[in-house]
Amino acid sequence: MLNREQKERSQSEIICIEDLVPKNHLLRKIDAAVDFTKIYGIVGKLYSADKGRPSTDPVVLFRAAMIQHIYGILSLRRTAEEIRLNIAYRWFLGYSLTEKTPHFSTFSYNFSHRFTEEVVQQIFNWILNEINDAGYLSPEAVFIDGTHIKANANMKKAIRRAVPEASKIYSEQLLKEINEDREDHGKKPFDGDSAPKEKVITESRTDPECGVFHKGEHKKCFAYAAQTACDKNGYILDVTVNAGNVHDSVAFDGLYERLKKRFAMRFVVADAGYKTPWICKRVIDDGLIPVLPYKRPMGKDGFFRPYEYIYDEYFNCVLCPENHVLSYSTTNRDGCREFKSKPYICENCPSRNKCTTNSQCTKTVLKHLWSDYLELAEDYRHTPELRKLYDRRKETIERVFADAKEKHSMRFTYFRGLTRVTNWVRLKFAAMNLKKYVLHTRLYCFSLHFLSHFSAFGFLAA
Repeated sequence: MLNREQKERSQSEIICIEDLVPKNHLLRKIDAAVDFTKIYGIVGKLYSADKGRPSTDPVVLFRAAMIQHIYGILSLRRTAEEIRLNIAYRWFLGYSLTEKTPHFSTFSYNFSHRFTEEVVQQIFNWILNEINDAGYLSPEAVFIDGTHIKANANMKKAIRRAVPEASKIYSEQLLKEINEDREDHGKKPFDGDSAPKEKVITESRTDPECGVFHKGEHKKCFAYAAQTACDKNGYILDVTVNAGNVHDSVAFDGLYERLKKRFAMRFVVADAGYKTPWICKRVIDDGLIPVLPYKRPMGKDGFFRPYEYIYDEYFNCVLCPENHVLSYSTTNRDGCREFKSKPYICENCPSRNKCTTNSQCTKTVLKHLWSDYLELAEDYRHTPELRKLYDRRKETIERVFADAKEKHSMRFTYFRGLTRVTNWVRLKFAAMNLKKYVLHTRLYCFSLHFLSHFSAFGFLAA
């Protein structure tokens, strides 16, 4: 039985820190794959050339941020402590075994006050450009989805208040088409100066910029929603962060606008939450193809389904399952044409109990002005190629969220405020892109090495 004595702890040795870091360590691969000196060009304007005390190297600060997010360390304080104790982290930052590492407040101050959202976005773009230059980026098909991040706020510290509903980005365009349709049917156009509606929300007193999230079996909590887009290789192309009570279909426009400016897309792949008339119209009008799943029409149990009411485009009417005509009535402010039945027909209809419970014996069917775009998106869904593309969501965007939450600690955030949470999420996704890029590069080099040996062996055998 071996008995190691404690005196060996105080033994002095001469050793090089380079020898203590394994040759195949992930940080070695990152250090060799990326030129971090490009950070000086991004943040150089934030530093004075001849005034003030000598600062901590900005490359050290961003390398430390990569360590935090790659290894899923929860806080900057814990990151600073791990850097002080971990030999590989010291090697990556360029510190010797005895050299004093930066205090956690140095990291906290710089990422709170100096490195703004613009700087963090430039860092994210720089890493993405490195991946693109290496030929790994494939933005032809973009996979979009949203995930919620628990906010640093207590549900018990909240207030209820009324706020005006935010106007939708397409409200002016929709109102214009509504009025044109009403004029075509001899109706008076709507006035566009109506007062905005109010809604009552639950607002956190700790972090007013987050929102209440409650879905399915999830516990009600304050959260942020990260709208994220990735390519077929799983590289994150961009992200926008919103309050947790903003629906995915509403948050889509901000992310889509950013993607459209930067990438040459062809397919936009998303889940059923994005299958709205406006999103289908916007994507198709831009010359892109929406790849969306089947969405079951909403309806009451025991009643006729919405698809059983057939729209006749030529006569501009709707036929009910009993082949009775529902005539055009009006076009409402939501952009839906209303088709109503005749009370004297419905009153004696044998299927009335499966059609309507209206006391006036009237059935109303709604058809959106942009419903043709939904039908076109449904036609795309039946294409075998696009079905296979939609099935790749589980390998791409869903895998991104799974890795971010399980391996990189993105289930909740200690930061407060939309700007700080956005920077935190972008740095995390930049680190994930960097990690994936390094692993892909090493795998590609190994494949080339294997193929070269295989070819040489085959040549000798021949």
